[in-house]
Amino acid sequence: MLACRSWQTGTVSDLRERLDRARLYLVCDDRADEFLVAVLRGGVDAVQLRVKQASDAQIISTGRRFSELCSAHGALFILNDRPDLVVETGADGVHLGQEDAAVTEARALIGPRPLIGLSTHSPAQVDRAAVAGVDYIGVGPVHETPTKPGRPAVGLELVRYASAHANMPWFAIGGIDPGNVHAVLAAGARRIAVVRALTAAADPELGARRLLAGIVGEPERHGVRLGAT
Repeated sequence: MLACRSWQTGTVSDLRERLDRARLYLVCDDRADEFLVAVLRGGVDAVQLRVKQASDAQIISTGRRFSELCSAHGALFILNDRPDLVVETGADGVHLGQEDAAVTEARALIGPRPLIGLSTHSPAQVDRAAVAGVDYIGVGPVHETPTKPGRPAVGLELVRYASAHANMPWFAIGGIDPGNVHAVLAAGARRIAVVRALTAAADPELGARRLLAGIVGEPERHGVRLGAT
């Protein structure tokens, strides 16, 4: 049975408050329960399910599983690019790209409670997001990444721009890992989203803890140093 999600019974502000507190956001494809539990134990605050080549039935089945696990660990669950399946998967929101459904169309489909995130790749897109009715933005890709083939890296300049101008929660994303997260944070980021830093990690739970420790500035919070092996 599908777990009861916070947006189904709580208030609009509940989700926005949890989003505001979020620091570590994972974007991934269909993954085993063991992986998800590991990263959630490690401190991941939000998980986005991103599957491009799957049927609606597959997305719904996987989404419900992700939804239940995220709910059990107090994390947000976001569905990529499918506002029409937010309700059926029990997601807390949807993430849109610049070429995906319009924000107004997504909001009409999902209603007022669930979150809407939007990818941004330029100062103009950051500025437009401020009046687009979205709840958060992704800023990047900071570094070139195979998860976004053909998308040029924006570097740290856009991170600095978002730090100075974004009026909503935002996550730096794109090739961020424990080796370069310090530079991203120094540019003004307070939240990051990752893919390979955790999906390719030998120890996903430890990887999440190390990233989170770097973000919150408490290297000993989880009993590990950021550079520890």
